[in-house]
Amino acid sequence: MTVGRKSPTKTKRAMVEIQIDYEGQLRCSSQHMPSGTKIETDAPVDNLGRGESFSPTDLVATALGTCMATIIGITARHKNIEVRGMRVIVKKEISADLPRRIAKLWVEVFMPLNEAHPDKKIFQSAALSCPVQHSIHPEIQVNMTWHWEPETAAPAHPQDAGWTGS
Repeated sequence: MTVGRKSPTKTKRAMVEIQIDYEGQLRCSSQHMPSGTKIETDAPVDNLGRGESFSPTDLVATALGTCMATIIGITARHKNIEVRGMRVIVKKEISADLPRRIAKLWVEVFMPLNEAHPDKKIFQSAALSCPVQHSIHPEIQVNMTWHWEPETAAPAHPQDAGWTGS
């Protein structure tokens, strides 16, 4: 059974296979077949799980943040700009009503560049163009905040280091 939209182009895209094994006790083990890398997911404590690993909805939030960081990195590489030390923090809110679903995502991007950087808007645009952002259901509210600093990358706990948002 095929679910989803048909691609408007006739170009055949390579498919990536991910093998998922249910381990019991609401835990799954997933393997990225091209690389062999494995991750585990665990149901969250508020949904009968142990909460000992990422939940499936945590991975959606993770996918958004890592996708944005990757696209910013690609953009920076094309422009020969170093963004090592960039940090993205994503916070996720699950709906209070049924069915359980992601209701909101808050994304904070800490850029190791000055707020007056001439490519600021290009980086912001790049983040919003990531494939995961385009794949998120329109009912999920995504809020973004950008932090720009001239000399340092994001601290381990940005809220404790006096970082200001813009």
